[in-house]
Amino acid sequence: MSELEGCGVQGGGGGPDWIMIEPPEPYEPVQHHWFYNQKTDGRDSWQPFSKEDSQRLEEAYAHEGESEGEVIVATEGRRYDVCLKERRRYAVYWDQTSSEVRRCSWFHKGSKELSYTPHTEDISDLLEDAYMIAVTLEEWKRNLELPTGETVILHNPKLMTQHPNFCRDFPPSPGERTQVRTLKRGIENIPVEIPQGEPDSVDHLVFMVHGIGPACDLRLRGIVQCVNEFRSASLTLISSHFSSTVDQESIGRVEFLPVNWHRVLHGETTGVDRDIERITLPSISRLRQFCNDTVLDLFFYNSATYCQTIVDTVASEINRLYSIFLLRHPHFSGAVSVVGHSLGSLILFDLLTNQKTGSECSEPEEATEHNEDFSSLPDLDCNSFTSLEEVLKNAGLEEHLRVLQKEQVDLEALVLCSERDLKELGIPLGPRKKILNYVKKLKLHVPAAQTGKHSQKSSRLQSLIQKSPPTTSAVDYQHFDVGIGQVSIDYPQLAFHPQAFFAFGSPIGMFLTVRGLKRIDPNYSFPTCRSFYNIFHPFDPVAYRIEPMILPPDMDVPPMLMPHHKGRKRMHLELKEGLTRVGSDLLGSLRTVWQSFSQLPTPALAEGGTTAAAAQLTEDMETSPVEDEERKEVQVGRLNDGRRIDYVLQEKPIESFNEYLFAIQSHLCYWESEDTALLVLKEIYGNGPHRSSPQQ
Repeated sequence: MSELEGCGVQGGGGGPDWIMIEPPEPYEPVQHHWFYNQKTDGRDSWQPFSKEDSQRLEEAYAHEGESEGEVIVATEGRRYDVCLKERRRYAVYWDQTSSEVRRCSWFHKGSKELSYTPHTEDISDLLEDAYMIAVTLEEWKRNLELPTGETVILHNPKLMTQHPNFCRDFPPSPGERTQVRTLKRGIENIPVEIPQGEPDSVDHLVFMVHGIGPACDLRLRGIVQCVNEFRSASLTLISSHFSSTVDQESIGRVEFLPVNWHRVLHGETTGVDRDIERITLPSISRLRQFCNDTVLDLFFYNSATYCQTIVDTVASEINRLYSIFLLRHPHFSGAVSVVGHSLGSLILFDLLTNQKTGSECSEPEEATEHNEDFSSLPDLDCNSFTSLEEVLKNAGLEEHLRVLQKEQVDLEALVLCSERDLKELGIPLGPRKKILNYVKKLKLHVPAAQTGKHSQKSSRLQSLIQKSPPTTSAVDYQHFDVGIGQVSIDYPQLAFHPQAFFAFGSPIGMFLTVRGLKRIDPNYSFPTCRSFYNIFHPFDPVAYRIEPMILPPDMDVPPMLMPHHKGRKRMHLELKEGLTRVGSDLLGSLRTVWQSFSQLPTPALAEGGTTAAAAQLTEDMETSPVEDEERKEVQVGRLNDGRRIDYVLQEKPIESFNEYLFAIQSHLCYWESEDTALLVLKEIYGNGPHRSSPQQ
């Protein structure tokens, strides 16, 4: 009678009833899942890794003891590294405070909390041991004292509670009883959304440049958070609109990386914030601070000094991120595109306008002449010209000598320093430009070849100088009718040729007009980029069109209406078009009737007039769809390889009630717009080897 027990209940027939008691379920170890702590408004917010990342971390944890050094696991599309022994998560591409990582199995939540919080690994082990004993021995109602002084009561496998530390002689008050916390074992027993994993294969790389100010949307999020949301939207759209190719594993994903230039412009290196703060009036301080952080960026970009800083920062940051990406994705063979929002689109437009092709960058004849000149110079090294101390003293920069000497920078090392290196040393912009100017002159006196140990070092230095590609190019506007009036600076070269350039809410057209450019030559195209898309919301107050500057003045072509990501036009727009069509048909009918009455009373003329009017109306109605199709297929220069450039989003129904109320929001909506993300994906995969028909 192992599975049957007498319960002592008298049945109807006088004999005892036997009740079947199910055997206890055997103990099964808990399944662990990895979480990281993401600070939100100063509060801890524990977020789960994807199943794939958690499995990688668990596998590395199983072999953690086999390695003496730190175990590093790449997670979240290789954008973050987790140091397993340190239990910290570090960002790879951008500056971000490291966050704590936990191997989680037990979770707790208070009555007023919205989400469960994972216990520490030590406490989770204690709880798991107590749970195993209770399940094995079938002994519940057990109390467990935690190291924190709290008490855990295991009532049954489904009900476990955690109580504060009360004095046993004095029962808790009614208010203190509400502090009881609920315990849950295993991630499957808590309401948490596990993020979707990302494919390992990257098909395309996109750099996204922000506009004015440190915040990019109405929630005051930075560029990193906004790009993360845009990346998540693209992953969802790839799985929904390109499902057939995803199932066949013919496409992977698109990587989006943020480019932050505002932090450098307003950092300690330039000192511009200190200078502006000294002259800012104390009244309406919050409004003035907002203007200093945002609106002034437009004026900084029109300044020769700070325009150079902004452009250098954008180009160097893109090249830096590109080099890191290639190191972490050595098998990447896809193309690269760039996205600019607001002022960021203008920065990219000017940068792409001043790129040089491979033939323009290579100047073998000039290099040969330089080699001849170098070989004819006397046998001198860098130190034979002057010392570092004399150089800085002659330039009036001796106050920076101590900084350079602290980093063991001599004259030869100074020749190898870039502007970024001098920035990191804390040298201000003005002195930095003077030092770089002297370095350029100094490079012309480096000998091409010498003998001996020191000559090998100088020869190696000379090879670095000669083989390095040019980093700047002169401003050239020969493709435009007139010069576009921008400041004369040296534009750096990107380390790649972009496939496409997407401008979100862009003021490019306005800036070109203000600079004095009335028309863009239809034969003009970017030197290294073949595609250009100008995407805007119809109520965006900052956005301007590009196509009217390319097309003839008498040609009025509306922008292309972007399709909705769910496969149809929004209902209120269809209703508006339907009412417009009905109104035009009614007006045409009334015009026909009026023309029939206004004709001469001769029956033949009346009949002919009516027939002619009806024929004209029929012709107009028949040709209007054709004309609409022709307007869609109009050739718009070479800036986008002959295709349309201006694309307008469909406004939401609530936005159509008041255009002014949603004007600011419309300028910041692109980061969350699935329609915008879908157009970017169609351009990327439509021109690549993985072309696919979207699954609507």
